[in-house]
Amino acid sequence: MSNLVEFTDSNFASEAQDGLVLVDFWAPWCGPCRMVGPIIEELASDYEGQIKVGKLNVDDHQKTAMNFRVMSIPTVILFKNGEPVETMVGAMPKGSYLNKLSKHLEAVAQ
Repeated sequence: MSNLVEFTDSNFASEAQDGLVLVDFWAPWCGPCRMVGPIIEELASDYEGQIKVGKLNVDDHQKTAMNFRVMSIPTVILFKNGEPVETMVGAMPKGSYLNKLSKHLEAVAQ
């Protein structure tokens, strides 16, 4: 089982404030989101202990999505200490996410 976090409007600020946090902004009716979902779950397992990974349903938690100007989904945002440092819009292959994440992990390690 992965360490996938279910983000909400009420827990987002506290859950996303420390370290690297990857958030998938999605909705159940979104076809491309359903393609990205399993990749996000794999990333949660792959990076357990290094990056907190989770999902936020934009239909149920519109306030947080609006705060980060999420206009289309899927949108995946990487946060560092609560601040967005990388935004990826649209469905992408796992390798694209891995490239972005490894760049930020290397920066943290230095």
